[in-house]
Amino acid sequence: MSALTVGVIGIVVFIVLIFLGMNIGLALLLVGFAGYAAVVNPVAAFALLRTDPATQASTYTMMVVPLFILMGNFAFQAGMSRGLYECANKWLNKLPGSLACATVAACAGFGAICGSCAATCATMGTISIPEMRRYGYKDRLATGSVAMGGTLGVLIPPSTPMVFIAIMAECSIGKLFVAGVLPGIMMAALCLLTIVILVKLDPEAAPSDQTFTWKERLVSLKGLIGVIILFGAVLGGMFSGIFSVSQASAIGAFLAWVIMAINMAIRREFTWKGLWEKTKEGMWTTIRTFAMTFLVIIGADIFCKFLTITNIPMTLAAYIGGLHVSRYVILALMTVVYLFLGMIMDELPMIMLTVPIFWPIAQALGFDVIWFGVYVILTMELGAISPPVGLNCFIISGIAKDVPLSTIYKGALPFMLTIFAGIILLAAFPQIALFLPNLMNG
Repeated sequence: MSALTVGVIGIVVFIVLIFLGMNIGLALLLVGFAGYAAVVNPVAAFALLRTDPATQASTYTMMVVPLFILMGNFAFQAGMSRGLYECANKWLNKLPGSLACATVAACAGFGAICGSCAATCATMGTISIPEMRRYGYKDRLATGSVAMGGTLGVLIPPSTPMVFIAIMAECSIGKLFVAGVLPGIMMAALCLLTIVILVKLDPEAAPSDQTFTWKERLVSLKGLIGVIILFGAVLGGMFSGIFSVSQASAIGAFLAWVIMAINMAIRREFTWKGLWEKTKEGMWTTIRTFAMTFLVIIGADIFCKFLTITNIPMTLAAYIGGLHVSRYVILALMTVVYLFLGMIMDELPMIMLTVPIFWPIAQALGFDVIWFGVYVILTMELGAISPPVGLNCFIISGIAKDVPLSTIYKGALPFMLTIFAGIILLAAFPQIALFLPNLMNG
């Protein structure tokens, strides 16, 4: 049996294991190990299994992931999510469907300090869905806006999936972070436009909301202070070159902890015991999350080494590079593949499965590595809300238990078209993603 055949079988087995519900990291590890043993030999596979965890753990950039997770946990403990939502609600109340618009805006803001699609969706959904339903919003609009807003958590930096892509594609994490800023703003604006259009077409979907005075709006701006400090320190420091990505993650985690303590003091809830409990909870959550993430990273690296020795990525790249069609036709086919994969798995296994295969193809077609990373993240958003899996839709189903999953999917459908529009704009105007990284080069 040829190495190429073993590689194809490995990919099929991996997809089947994910579909059956196996842990992502274990599926990657099992298939990668077995495939490597079949193509090379079992001794080499065991040697890889023995050395790879230590190699990954000693990687300098690996400290970025737990520290950004810790920053997001401390930001959640500080109550930044509710302050963001209240501020967005008061300033966007003139727009049709203002509570849904506020949800998307708050998700964008929380994504800037969280970096997780699921965490953004769960946090903002818990706050906003009961509020929208209390004001008579239709379940379809309420749940759809949260599902879409949650996807912004992986596009607006810092983003955990971006770290994975940067490691696998061997590109700059800092530049990829910065490249996500303008596309993130663009997608948030497109989401707001989508909500306005939906409400214009169906005014009963979002009854008129409450009104606020200018004083109330100005007072609500205090909810943005913590986010501005964190986002400015992390992204501003990286953009200006004052400190590296690893240093930015450590500074961000520390600042989030300080803001958490200050907010406790402002609310007159501060005690040393209370601060310790919140710190401990944030750290234990980070440890549990990173343990699962690290297993995925180890499994993905072994799986990528298996794919490399089968020569599948290079064979595909050579074949597609020889096709006499526009590279944008091939990009459209990649998007269709991501849409299909999004129906059966969430974003992490999609990244692990597709980046080793698609990245050589993108190189052969002449696409910029940073631009391609943002494109992959944008297509990941499709997978987060597309049926029959749609991780965000399942999270919302757990929050609004009395809303049928079919209703949530119907609510997410218009926003899938929004993501397609974003992908088209990104392909037509690549400087949307490359403008800020090019400034860093300068």
